[in-house]
Amino acid sequence: MATAVSTKLAPISLTPRALEEVRNILVEKNVPGEYGLRVGVQGGGCSGMSYLLGFDKPKEQDETFDLDGVLLIMDKKHAMYVLGMEVDFQDGLNARGFVFNNPQAKSTCGCGSSFSA
Repeated sequence: MATAVSTKLAPISLTPRALEEVRNILVEKNVPGEYGLRVGVQGGGCSGMSYLLGFDKPKEQDETFDLDGVLLIMDKKHAMYVLGMEVDFQDGLNARGFVFNNPQAKSTCGCGSSFSA
């Protein structure tokens, strides 16, 4: 029996640099193959909500997407807070890490890791 392949468009995007860094981490940390990159939000942070970014297995309430070979996992309820968001990775003198460019954010904190919607 054939299995269905999802062709849903992911609500967020990762820049080529962010995808490269995710792939590097997957290899360096020996992340199991059934895990993907979970992106979402949670309450907290100085602006009210903060971003979630980590490796996890899909759960029943999740949607999954293929981003150029990287499995993206997101709780269906989080999509409205991150729709159109771009995740980038910076590796410069001033900062190193993932950066969230979220058009849904009404305001963000100084560090860029929390926002209000």
